[in-house]
Amino acid sequence: MAEVLALVEARLRTILGEPDARAAVTFLGTDRIEVLRFTDGDVVRYATLGMSASPMADPTAALADPVKGPRAELVLTVRAGLADTDKVLRPLAVLAASPQVEGIVVAPGASLDVGEPLWPAAPFTSALVAEPGGLVEDLDLDEPLDPVRFLPLLPMTPNEAAWKRVHGAAALQEKWLNSGTDLRDPLRKSVPLD
Repeated sequence: MAEVLALVEARLRTILGEPDARAAVTFLGTDRIEVLRFTDGDVVRYATLGMSASPMADPTAALADPVKGPRAELVLTVRAGLADTDKVLRPLAVLAASPQVEGIVVAPGASLDVGEPLWPAAPFTSALVAEPGGLVEDLDLDEPLDPVRFLPLLPMTPNEAAWKRVHGAAALQEKWLNSGTDLRDPLRKSVPLD
């Protein structure tokens, strides 16, 4: 477990540089989750560290495999200085702990909801899990371990989350694209959903 997390942190540092802040959260009955902050000009990235320590287990499986199974970390990118986004540390840790707590597998296209604003005055309570491989490529581990995937989180307004439940993740992403939505804007309004 510690070896996997050391490799994950090394990958994050190689791609994003040195973190300028880190915080750790431990929930009862779960492993410790850290959130690292990387500042790059007018952009701030928050990456979880700890979610990939154990593979995510299929909730329908009778026993969780301690070795095989998907592994992931979450990455959130926002514009700096527009909102108090550093308060996202605890909600991000909650989302990263959800495979351990709720027995779910976090995968692209999924919605993750914390039930409260992601940071003070945020118009978002949930995020869409996007496809990995863009900013931080997958980290291959020795066999038989699955690679660690770095899953981008795209904050959603409650209206967008409801629309996504009906029409799907691809349709919402197409709406964002067609509207020229700045998904890094921590105060953005909901995309028009007609």
